[in-house]
Amino acid sequence: MKAARWLGSLAVVGAAALAIGCGTPGEDSDSGSTSSTPATTASRAPDVAAAGDVTLTVWDQEVRGGQAAQIKELNRQFQAKYPNVTIRRVAKSFDDLNTTLKLAVSGPDAPDVVQANQGLGVMGQLVRGRLLRPVDDYARVYDWESRYPSLLIDLNRFEADGTRFGSGDLYGLSQMGEIVGVFYNKRLVRELPRTLEEFEAQLEAARAAGDVPIQFGNLDKWPGIHEYETVLGQVADKQEVRDFTFQTDGASFDTAGFRDGATKLQEWADKGYFTPDFNGVGYDPAWQQFAKGNGHFLIAGTWLVADLADQMGDDVGFMLMPGREAGGDPVALGGEGLPFTITSKSANPDVAAAYIDFLTDENAARVLTETNNLAAMKLPTPAAAPGLPTDVAEAWRTLGEVDGLIPYLDYTTPTFGDDLGGAIQELTAGKQTPDEFTAGIQQRVEDSKAGS
Repeated sequence: MKAARWLGSLAVVGAAALAIGCGTPGEDSDSGSTSSTPATTASRAPDVAAAGDVTLTVWDQEVRGGQAAQIKELNRQFQAKYPNVTIRRVAKSFDDLNTTLKLAVSGPDAPDVVQANQGLGVMGQLVRGRLLRPVDDYARVYDWESRYPSLLIDLNRFEADGTRFGSGDLYGLSQMGEIVGVFYNKRLVRELPRTLEEFEAQLEAARAAGDVPIQFGNLDKWPGIHEYETVLGQVADKQEVRDFTFQTDGASFDTAGFRDGATKLQEWADKGYFTPDFNGVGYDPAWQQFAKGNGHFLIAGTWLVADLADQMGDDVGFMLMPGREAGGDPVALGGEGLPFTITSKSANPDVAAAYIDFLTDENAARVLTETNNLAAMKLPTPAAAPGLPTDVAEAWRTLGEVDGLIPYLDYTTPTFGDDLGGAIQELTAGKQTPDEFTAGIQQRVEDSKAGS
């Protein structure tokens, strides 16, 4: 399946919600700032070969199998094309990147290019602190906007004060599309469930047989958000989820839909459908156990496709979580990977822009596909490899056709990832009721707004 055929339809996903996205940063707007980099300095594509000897420092979180393979190959190709450029790559886990990034980009030896998580928690704080350079000038000379559906390009836009995203200046480009769905062990799952009720029946059968129904590690907190939203998409209205994430006027977390999701997730935890002691198990150990053949299902993102395909071969498949009715339009959590951005302190913004262009052009889309990744760009690519990659490509196409994506909830406020992740740990441990969970989260959102 060509990416050019199925990515274009994602432009309709949440366009209205993006236009009104807002939130509340928690730090002074001049924090860590030196100066504001103009958004319109480049008038033509930079001549990288004429830039002289350049060391480009890049921080990324492309550390898992297929992610690592594609970035290493593209870095090799870029340096071969431009022998005057040396890429100094600093690879970090997602968690490590998020906790160290702001200090790094505000320091005297800031990297040139960094991946920064979308939403108000990370990217919004860097924009507000004037630590990232707008790239609209480079977008014009390279025609970057033509590469993406409008939703995916808009996810990397911010107003200059960093309090609103989905509109304003462009601050980076993402390489990969993402879906959080359900991986399944074909040796254990012989018939795919058509409804949520049938899925739960398979979970119960697995538990009764002494097997692990769903491999789940929530020590890191953020995986629980994915588990919750995957359930939420089946029991709540998708527009309700979008409106809350982008803080549409009147949107609330303390609603029947969000409570229904919490009730279902807590029910699964109480019934023993997850890995034993899941709140004390790390994300990586959980999926690695699934890769070894332990567990019927794994709710996780498509960033694991290359690893799981490599370790499980034909024994692993991917599906979207079934809804309440057979044949209904699917809903799934997803969007795009972390964008590559240029820091305000970069001494080589032209070379940095050329590097980002190289990571997201047609050749990059081909490399991404060949390394079992899902290219976010609407550019021609080879057909996905048979098996798991094809499952994912078909799921992505279907979600685009039915407008089925819902955004990551942790975009909502600067602290929402920690707030929601910690509350989900308490919910699944039985320390909060669903009513307490939704009311508490809504109060945190209101407190965040009041403190801005």
